[in-house]
Amino acid sequence: MIDRQELAEELLLRENIRKAIGVVSRRRRDRDTAMLAEEAELRGVIRDLITEGQSAVAAAAKHDSTGINALEDLLRNSNLLSVLETGYKSLTTALQQRISFRNHILSAVGLALAPEESRKEAGEDVEITEDVEIDITDKPEDDPDFIDVTKDSGAAAEVEEPEVDEKEEFGIDGEDKTGRNRAFTDFHDVEKNILTQFDDLDNPIDMAMFEEYLIKNLALYFDKFENELNAEVEAPAIAADAEPNMPSASSELGAEEEVANIELQELIKHLDIDDIVENLL
Repeated sequence: MIDRQELAEELLLRENIRKAIGVVSRRRRDRDTAMLAEEAELRGVIRDLITEGQSAVAAAAKHDSTGINALEDLLRNSNLLSVLETGYKSLTTALQQRISFRNHILSAVGLALAPEESRKEAGEDVEITEDVEIDITDKPEDDPDFIDVTKDSGAAAEVEEPEVDEKEEFGIDGEDKTGRNRAFTDFHDVEKNILTQFDDLDNPIDMAMFEEYLIKNLALYFDKFENELNAEVEAPAIAADAEPNMPSASSELGAEEEVANIELQELIKHLDIDDIVENLL
C-alpha cells in the first residue's frame, strides 16, 4: 500500500514536471516566434530596398512636356511646398485665414508669371532703329520744341508721391488680412524659385503648361493641407475600458516562470529534463 506522503510527493513531482514541460515548451515557442519576427523584419527591409529602387526609377521617368518636367523639379526640389504648408497650417484661428492665404498665393503666382510670359512673347530687347535728326543751334531755348521749366519755377510746388503699401497692393479686397499678410511673406520666400524655373522655358506651350498645372497642383496641395489639419485621431474603443495597475500577460508569465524555476532547482539534481520532455511530449 502506497503511503500518503509518498503519494503526495509523487503528485507534487508530476505537477512540477508538467510545469517544467510548459516552461520548456513556451521557451521553444518564444524562440520560434522570435525567429519568425526576425525573418519578417528582414523581409520588410528587403521589400523597402526594392521599393526605394523602384521609386528612384519612377522619379527618373519624365513627362512628355518640358514645362511639366520643370514644374515637377520645382515641387520636388525646392522649398515651395514646405514653406506654403508651414504658413497654411499656422493659420488655425479661423478657416477664413487659410482661405485668404490660399487665394492670395494662387493669385500672386498668376500675377508673377504674367509679366514674364509677356516679356518673353514680346522679346527682351527691342532695338530702336528710327533716326532722329537733331539740329544744334547757338540758343537751344529758341527752338519751338524746347520746354522751359525754369519760368515760374518758384510757383511750382513739389508733389510728393504717396508711399505705396506693398501688402495693400498684394491684397485681395474682402479677404482676411492675417491670411493676406502671411501669404505676402511666404510668397516672397518662394517667388524666386518659381521664376527661376519658369525663366528657363521659352516654348509657349511649355510656359502655358507650367503655369496652368502649377496653379492646379498648388490648389490640390492646399486641399491636402486642409484635410491633414482637420484630421481627428480617435482613441481606440478598448482604451475607454482600460484599468490602471493591471498586470500584463507578460508579467504573469514571468511570475509563473520564476516559481517554476525555483521548484526546478530542487528537481534538477534528480531529473533529466530533456529525457522527460522527449518521453512525455
